[in-house]
Amino acid sequence: MTGRPEPSTDGTDGTEEVSDLFRAVGRQIKTARERAGLSQKELGRRVGYGEEQISSVERGRRTPQPEFLAAVDELLGCDGLLAVTAEDVERAKARRRVRHPEWFRDFAKLEAQAVELCYFANQAVPGLFQTESYARSVFASRQPFFDEESIEQRVTSRLARQELLVRRPPPTVTAIVQEAVLRQPFGGPKVQREQLQRLVEVAHLRHVEIQVMPTLSQDHAGMGGPFTLLEIKGRPRMAYLEVQHTSRLITDPEDVRVLTAKYGSIRGQALTTRESLRLIETMLEDL
Repeated sequence: MTGRPEPSTDGTDGTEEVSDLFRAVGRQIKTARERAGLSQKELGRRVGYGEEQISSVERGRRTPQPEFLAAVDELLGCDGLLAVTAEDVERAKARRRVRHPEWFRDFAKLEAQAVELCYFANQAVPGLFQTESYARSVFASRQPFFDEESIEQRVTSRLARQELLVRRPPPTVTAIVQEAVLRQPFGGPKVQREQLQRLVEVAHLRHVEIQVMPTLSQDHAGMGGPFTLLEIKGRPRMAYLEVQHTSRLITDPEDVRVLTAKYGSIRGQALTTRESLRLIETMLEDL
Protein backbone atom coordinates (compact mmCIF):
# COMPACT_ATOMS: atom_id res chain seq x y z
CA MET A 1 0.00 0.00 0.00
CA THR A 2 1.47 3.32 -1.07
CA GLY A 3 -1.32 5.55 0.23
CA ARG A 4 -1.06 7.60 -2.96
CA PRO A 5 -4.07 8.23 -5.25
CA GLU A 6 -3.98 7.32 -8.91
CA PRO A 7 -3.41 10.32 -11.16
CA SER A 8 -6.34 11.81 -13.05
CA THR A 9 -6.30 12.86 -16.67
CA ASP A 10 -5.69 16.51 -15.87
CA GLY A 11 -2.77 15.77 -13.58
CA THR A 12 -4.66 16.22 -10.31
CA ASP A 13 -7.08 13.99 -8.47
CA GLY A 14 -9.45 16.86 -7.61
CA THR A 15 -9.50 15.91 -3.93
CA GLU A 16 -8.52 19.35 -2.61
CA GLU A 17 -11.02 21.15 -4.84
CA VAL A 18 -13.80 18.86 -3.67
CA SER A 19 -12.79 19.28 -0.03
CA ASP A 20 -12.76 23.06 -0.47
CA LEU A 21 -16.30 22.94 -1.88
CA PHE A 22 -17.60 20.80 0.98
CA ARG A 23 -15.95 23.09 3.53
CA ALA A 24 -17.49 26.15 1.85
CA VAL A 25 -20.95 24.58 1.88
CA GLY A 26 -20.41 23.59 5.50
CA ARG A 27 -19.55 27.18 6.45
CA GLN A 28 -22.72 28.40 4.73
CA ILE A 29 -24.80 25.93 6.71
CA LYS A 30 -23.12 26.91 9.97
CA THR A 31 -23.63 30.62 9.31
CA ALA A 32 -27.31 30.12 8.47
CA ARG A 33 -27.82 27.89 11.50
CA GLU A 34 -26.24 30.36 13.91
CA ARG A 35 -28.21 33.22 12.34
CA ALA A 36 -31.38 31.22 13.06
CA GLY A 37 -30.28 30.70 16.66
CA LEU A 38 -30.20 26.90 16.41
CA SER A 39 -27.64 24.54 17.90
CA GLN A 40 -26.26 21.65 15.87
CA LYS A 41 -28.41 19.29 17.94
CA GLU A 42 -31.58 21.32 17.30
CA LEU A 43 -30.93 21.53 13.56
CA GLY A 44 -30.18 17.82 13.41
CA ARG A 45 -33.40 16.93 15.21
CA ARG A 46 -35.45 18.97 12.74
CA VAL A 47 -33.91 17.45 9.60
CA GLY A 48 -33.39 13.91 10.87
CA TYR A 49 -29.62 14.07 11.43
CA GLY A 50 -27.57 13.56 14.57
CA GLU A 51 -25.59 16.36 16.22
CA GLU A 52 -22.30 14.69 15.25
CA GLN A 53 -23.45 14.39 11.63
CA ILE A 54 -24.29 18.09 11.48
CA SER A 55 -20.87 18.88 12.92
CA SER A 56 -19.17 16.71 10.29
CA VAL A 57 -21.09 18.37 7.45
CA GLU A 58 -20.28 21.86 8.73
CA ARG A 59 -16.60 20.99 8.83
CA GLY A 60 -16.66 19.57 5.32
CA ARG A 61 -15.89 16.01 6.40
CA ARG A 62 -19.24 14.49 5.42
CA THR A 63 -20.82 14.89 1.99
CA PRO A 64 -23.99 17.04 2.24
CA GLN A 65 -26.78 15.08 0.55
CA PRO A 66 -29.18 16.90 -1.84
CA GLU A 67 -32.19 16.10 0.38
CA PHE A 68 -30.35 17.48 3.39
CA LEU A 69 -29.40 20.69 1.57
CA ALA A 70 -32.98 21.23 0.41
CA ALA A 71 -34.38 20.63 3.91
CA VAL A 72 -31.85 22.94 5.59
CA ASP A 73 -32.37 25.60 2.92
CA GLU A 74 -36.12 25.66 3.60
CA LEU A 75 -35.80 25.40 7.37
CA LEU A 76 -33.23 28.19 7.69
CA GLY A 77 -34.76 30.45 5.05
CA CYS A 78 -31.79 30.49 2.71
CA ASP A 79 -33.94 31.32 -0.35
CA GLY A 80 -32.47 28.56 -2.48
CA LEU A 81 -28.80 29.38 -1.78
CA LEU A 82 -28.06 25.92 -0.36
CA ALA A 83 -30.47 24.01 -2.59
CA VAL A 84 -28.76 25.20 -5.78
CA THR A 85 -25.42 23.81 -4.59
CA ALA A 86 -26.80 20.26 -4.76
CA GLU A 87 -25.74 19.82 -8.40
CA ASP A 88 -22.22 21.06 -7.62
CA VAL A 89 -22.02 18.64 -4.71
CA GLU A 90 -23.18 15.72 -6.86
CA ARG A 91 -20.54 16.51 -9.47
CA ALA A 92 -17.93 16.83 -6.75
CA LYS A 93 -18.88 13.44 -5.30
CA ALA A 94 -18.14 11.88 -8.68
CA ARG A 95 -14.66 13.42 -8.65
CA ARG A 96 -13.77 12.71 -5.05
CA ARG A 97 -11.29 9.89 -4.63
CA VAL A 98 -11.84 7.96 -1.45
CA ARG A 99 -8.54 6.31 -0.59
CA HIS A 100 -9.22 3.08 1.22
CA PRO A 101 -6.32 0.79 2.11
CA GLU A 102 -5.41 -1.42 -0.83
CA TRP A 103 -6.47 -4.59 1.02
CA PHE A 104 -9.91 -3.10 1.67
CA ARG A 105 -10.73 -1.58 -1.72
CA ASP A 106 -12.38 -4.60 -3.34
CA PHE A 107 -14.79 -5.02 -0.44
CA ALA A 108 -15.51 -1.27 -0.31
CA LYS A 109 -16.60 -1.35 -3.96
CA LEU A 110 -18.86 -4.34 -3.35
CA GLU A 111 -20.30 -2.81 -0.17
CA ALA A 112 -21.31 0.30 -2.11
CA GLN A 113 -23.30 -1.86 -4.56
CA ALA A 114 -24.96 -4.09 -1.99
CA VAL A 115 -28.72 -4.43 -1.61
CA GLU A 116 -28.28 -6.28 1.69
CA LEU A 117 -25.53 -6.10 4.32
CA CYS A 118 -25.21 -8.17 7.49
CA TYR A 119 -22.52 -7.37 10.08
CA PHE A 120 -21.42 -9.32 13.12
CA ALA A 121 -19.07 -7.16 15.21
CA ASN A 122 -17.33 -8.25 18.40
CA GLN A 123 -14.29 -5.92 18.31
CA ALA A 124 -15.61 -2.48 17.37
CA VAL A 125 -18.80 -0.80 16.19
CA PRO A 126 -19.28 -1.53 12.46
CA GLY A 127 -17.60 1.17 10.36
CA LEU A 128 -20.90 1.98 8.68
CA PHE A 129 -22.24 3.29 12.00
CA GLN A 130 -19.13 4.90 13.49
CA THR A 131 -19.08 8.56 14.44
CA GLU A 132 -16.19 10.71 13.31
CA SER A 133 -14.71 10.79 16.82
CA TYR A 134 -15.02 7.04 17.30
CA ALA A 135 -13.44 6.34 13.90
CA ARG A 136 -10.56 8.69 14.73
CA SER A 137 -10.02 6.87 18.02
CA VAL A 138 -9.97 3.53 16.19
CA PHE A 139 -7.29 4.66 13.76
CA ALA A 140 -5.31 6.59 16.38
CA SER A 141 -5.00 3.45 18.52
CA ARG A 142 -3.55 1.38 15.69
CA GLN A 143 -0.05 -0.07 16.03
CA PRO A 144 2.30 0.50 14.30
CA PHE A 145 1.04 4.08 14.63
CA PHE A 146 -0.49 6.06 11.77
CA ASP A 147 0.73 9.60 11.23
CA GLU A 148 -1.88 12.38 11.50
CA GLU A 149 -2.35 12.66 7.75
CA SER A 150 -3.07 8.94 7.43
CA ILE A 151 -5.54 9.07 10.30
CA GLU A 152 -7.47 11.94 8.73
CA GLN A 153 -7.46 10.18 5.35
CA ARG A 154 -8.86 6.98 6.89
CA VAL A 155 -11.52 8.89 8.84
CA THR A 156 -12.68 10.74 5.71
CA SER A 157 -12.87 7.50 3.76
CA ARG A 158 -14.84 5.77 6.50
CA LEU A 159 -17.39 8.58 6.70
CA ALA A 160 -17.74 8.53 2.91
CA ARG A 161 -18.75 4.86 3.07
CA GLN A 162 -21.71 5.82 5.23
CA GLU A 163 -23.36 7.64 2.35
CA LEU A 164 -24.91 4.36 1.27
CA LEU A 165 -27.20 4.56 4.33
CA VAL A 166 -28.94 7.61 2.84
CA ARG A 167 -28.90 6.69 -0.82
CA ARG A 168 -32.14 5.87 -2.62
CA PRO A 169 -33.00 3.06 -2.51
CA PRO A 170 -30.91 2.18 0.55
CA PRO A 171 -29.65 -1.35 1.25
CA THR A 172 -31.22 -3.49 3.94
CA VAL A 173 -28.75 -3.51 6.83
CA THR A 174 -28.69 -5.75 9.89
CA ALA A 175 -25.97 -5.72 12.53
CA ILE A 176 -25.26 -7.71 15.66
CA VAL A 177 -22.85 -6.00 18.05
CA GLN A 178 -21.28 -7.57 21.13
CA GLU A 179 -22.42 -5.80 24.32
CA ALA A 180 -18.83 -5.46 25.55
CA VAL A 181 -18.03 -3.37 22.46
CA LEU A 182 -20.69 -0.85 23.44
CA ARG A 183 -19.65 -0.72 27.08
CA GLN A 184 -15.97 -0.11 26.35
CA PRO A 185 -15.30 3.66 26.69
CA PHE A 186 -13.24 3.66 23.53
CA GLY A 187 -11.82 7.16 23.01
CA GLY A 188 -13.24 8.31 26.35
CA PRO A 189 -16.74 8.84 27.81
CA LYS A 190 -17.66 11.68 25.42
CA VAL A 191 -16.78 9.58 22.35
CA GLN A 192 -18.66 6.62 23.81
CA ARG A 193 -21.76 8.74 24.44
CA GLU A 194 -21.74 10.16 20.90
CA GLN A 195 -21.35 6.67 19.48
CA LEU A 196 -24.23 5.27 21.49
CA GLN A 197 -26.41 8.21 20.45
CA ARG A 198 -25.50 7.53 16.83
CA LEU A 199 -26.56 3.89 17.19
CA VAL A 200 -29.92 4.97 18.60
CA GLU A 201 -30.42 7.28 15.61
CA VAL A 202 -29.43 4.60 13.10
CA ALA A 203 -31.63 2.01 14.80
CA HIS A 204 -34.68 4.14 13.99
CA LEU A 205 -34.01 3.98 10.25
CA ARG A 206 -36.57 1.73 8.59
CA HIS A 207 -33.96 -0.20 6.61
CA VAL A 208 -31.61 -0.81 9.55
CA GLU A 209 -31.89 -3.37 12.36
CA ILE A 210 -29.39 -3.44 15.24
CA GLN A 211 -29.18 -6.23 17.79
CA VAL A 212 -26.93 -6.60 20.81
CA MET A 213 -25.35 -9.91 21.80
CA PRO A 214 -25.57 -9.79 25.63
CA THR A 215 -22.53 -10.58 27.70
CA LEU A 216 -24.61 -12.86 29.94
CA SER A 217 -25.75 -15.05 27.05
CA GLN A 218 -24.87 -18.70 27.72
CA ASP A 219 -24.91 -19.48 23.98
CA HIS A 220 -22.78 -17.76 21.38
CA ALA A 221 -22.34 -18.99 17.80
CA GLY A 222 -19.99 -16.14 16.91
CA MET A 223 -16.88 -17.12 18.83
CA GLY A 224 -14.97 -17.54 15.55
CA GLY A 225 -14.76 -13.77 15.14
CA PRO A 226 -16.42 -10.94 13.19
CA PHE A 227 -17.65 -11.25 9.60
CA THR A 228 -19.85 -9.56 7.04
CA LEU A 229 -22.39 -10.98 4.59
CA LEU A 230 -23.31 -8.99 1.52
CA GLU A 231 -25.60 -9.46 -1.42
CA ILE A 232 -25.52 -7.60 -4.73
CA LYS A 233 -28.50 -7.73 -7.06
CA GLY A 234 -28.11 -10.51 -9.61
CA ARG A 235 -25.12 -12.09 -7.88
CA PRO A 236 -24.73 -14.87 -5.28
CA ARG A 237 -24.31 -13.87 -1.65
CA MET A 238 -20.71 -13.28 -0.52
CA ALA A 239 -18.91 -13.01 2.81
CA TYR A 240 -16.01 -10.90 4.00
CA LEU A 241 -13.54 -11.54 6.80
CA GLU A 242 -11.02 -9.07 8.20
CA VAL A 243 -8.44 -9.76 10.88
CA GLN A 244 -5.23 -7.87 11.75
CA HIS A 245 -5.37 -5.91 8.47
CA THR A 246 -5.65 -9.11 6.49
CA SER A 247 -8.84 -9.50 4.50
CA ARG A 248 -10.53 -12.28 2.61
CA LEU A 249 -13.54 -12.15 0.31
CA ILE A 250 -15.39 -15.46 0.38
CA THR A 251 -17.39 -16.56 -2.67
CA ASP A 252 -17.38 -20.35 -2.28
CA PRO A 253 -21.10 -21.27 -1.93
CA GLU A 254 -20.53 -23.79 0.87
CA ASP A 255 -18.38 -21.43 2.94
CA VAL A 256 -20.94 -18.64 2.47
CA ARG A 257 -23.76 -21.02 3.44
CA VAL A 258 -22.00 -21.91 6.69
CA LEU A 259 -21.48 -18.26 7.64
CA THR A 260 -25.08 -17.43 6.70
CA ALA A 261 -26.33 -20.20 8.99
CA LYS A 262 -24.00 -18.98 11.74
CA TYR A 263 -25.35 -15.44 11.37
CA GLY A 264 -28.89 -16.75 11.75
CA SER A 265 -27.91 -18.53 14.97
CA ILE A 266 -26.25 -15.40 16.37
CA ARG A 267 -29.36 -13.33 15.60
CA GLY A 268 -31.49 -15.86 17.45
CA GLN A 269 -29.19 -15.72 20.50
CA ALA A 270 -28.98 -11.91 20.56
CA LEU A 271 -31.48 -9.50 22.09
CA THR A 272 -34.36 -8.45 19.85
CA THR A 273 -34.12 -5.08 18.12
CA ARG A 274 -36.48 -3.53 20.67
CA GLU A 275 -34.58 -5.02 23.62
CA SER A 276 -31.31 -3.91 22.06
CA LEU A 277 -32.49 -0.33 21.62
CA ARG A 278 -33.69 -0.26 25.22
CA LEU A 279 -30.30 -1.52 26.42
CA ILE A 280 -28.39 1.11 24.43
CA GLU A 281 -30.65 3.85 25.76
CA THR A 282 -30.06 2.56 29.31
CA MET A 283 -26.31 2.70 28.72
CA LEU A 284 -26.70 6.32 27.68
CA GLU A 285 -28.66 7.15 30.82
CA ASP A 286 -25.93 5.59 32.95
CA LEU A 287 -23.09 7.64 31.41
